[in-house]
This record gives sequence, C-alpha cells and structure tokens, in this order.
Amino acid sequence: MKKLLLIAVSIALFSCNGTAQEKEQESFEVTKSEAEWKKELSENEFAVLRQAATEPPFSSELNNFKKPGTFVCAACGNELYRTENKFMSGTGWPSFDRAIEGGVAYGSDTKLGYQRDEVHCARCGGHLGHVFNDGPKETTGKRHCINGIAMDFIPKKQ
Repeated sequence: MKKLLLIAVSIALFSCNGTAQEKEQESFEVTKSEAEWKKELSENEFAVLRQAATEPPFSSELNNFKKPGTFVCAACGNELYRTENKFMSGTGWPSFDRAIEGGVAYGSDTKLGYQRDEVHCARCGGHLGHVFNDGPKETTGKRHCINGIAMDFIPKKQ
C-alpha cells in the first residue's frame, strides 16, 4: 500500500506542466483579460499576438517597408525595432538583425517538434515571432522573423 501511495504522489508531483508554471511567473507592465484583448485587437492581431499564430508569408505590407521610423507593438505601442535594423531575408516576414534594447523579451516554444527562440513584446507579452541564427553575418548574425500584423509603424519625424 505504501508503494502505491508513493507512486501516486510521485506522479502528481512530477506531472505538472513546467511551461505553464513559467507562464504564471511572467509579469508584464500591460496585462489584460482575454476579453479585453479581443475587444481591442482585430481577429488576426489577436490570433498572432495572444495565441501565437503565424500570419501567411508575404502577406504583410511591412515586409518590403523601408521608410525611416520605428516599429511598435500593435497591442500596446511599445517600441520594438527600427527600420535601420531591417533587412530583406526573403522569408516572407519582416526581418530585423536586432531589437530596440528592452523592447522585446524571449522565450521558447516546441510547437513544431523542436525548440525555437520565441520573441515577445517586453511590455505586454504579445507574441511577435522567432529569432534564428541565419541573419546578416556582418552585423549580429541574428534574424528576428516578425509577424507584420503584430506591429504598427511610426515614421521618423523630419
């Protein structure tokens, strides 16, 4: 009987989802309920920013965008990337070799069966995309592959 009880307690203790616990520990300056986010974001913005969906490649008008300015989080307006750090990766999504310092937070996901470095808005936790090590070697070597729908653009003031 003691063995059975020990096995049951062990299963209960070690079957907890580690990533769920990590999510509970995250805290962001901007926090809203799912209903509040749904009210403020379009259906597609909500899918990407709050449910970690991916927009279709080559669907974002920001993919070929080159005007000087700042890309901000579509959910909370936090500054994420500058045009000067944007490059054409040919992947179908806006790509940057670096983020604005403090603008993004990093995590990981295994949705495709392997671990990827995920990028979130550091202010509201919205899913932005992923970071890969195949960016420009002459700069950082990183490629921040970002969903265009997760960002808005603010032009640089003349």
